[in-house]
Amino acid sequence: MAFREVAVIEIREVLRCWLGGQGLRTAGERAGVDRKTARRYVEAAVAAGLVREGGEHQLTDELLGAVVAAVRPVRAGGHGAAWEALLAEEARIREWIERDDLQLTNIHGKLARHGVAVPYRTLHRFAVARCGFGRREPTVRVADGEPGVECQLDFGRLGLVPDPDAGRRRVAHALIFTAVHSWHMFVWLSFSQTLPAVIAGCEAAWGWFGGYVGVDTTIEAPGGPRWRRSSTWSAHAVDAVLASSSRLG
Repeated sequence: MAFREVAVIEIREVLRCWLGGQGLRTAGERAGVDRKTARRYVEAAVAAGLVREGGEHQLTDELLGAVVAAVRPVRAGGHGAAWEALLAEEARIREWIERDDLQLTNIHGKLARHGVAVPYRTLHRFAVARCGFGRREPTVRVADGEPGVECQLDFGRLGLVPDPDAGRRRVAHALIFTAVHSWHMFVWLSFSQTLPAVIAGCEAAWGWFGGYVGVDTTIEAPGGPRWRRSSTWSAHAVDAVLASSSRLG
């Protein structure tokens, strides 16, 4: 047996129409439910104290909550028949997830072929709650370094900006340097992501920070080479760390 979720908004609409003098059929049509369902809502509301001549101010959260509790199907353990059906398949579902690494859509199809037809949303909740689906390794926070020890850099696309030398708009990039400890930032603008552009940005950043900055990252220009920490940026930008400046880190 499949259970239908009870929406408070449809209960409120049925009761509002009924209080306004509409019949059960009309009230049900406006709320998107059939006449029998509308009758159940009204009967539950009347049992909770609703009076037809009393006006819409009676539709309080307390009354609506009482109606929901009265019309909601009784579910053992808070779950419906679909959940109970999945409990019998728990070992198989866990094996498909842990051993076979199947996607949940595939598991849903396999269950249907085995005669276990359940809503996908119910299967997803079940797999997450009981079979370890979707669990990831906890994120390990990396401790901030000491002042002057680390500076991270990367390119960011800024969009089209006028280039007076070319006489047209070109895509501009920002080479962003961020000191990990203090979050001091330096931004170097460029129309390219080539090695000379990176070197020019680094040398400008070294001057602004007042020293050389060790780069603990890998930069890859589109269609170009990769530079790592041990690379030599230029004759003066060696891979070293000088924390002599108060603005560094």
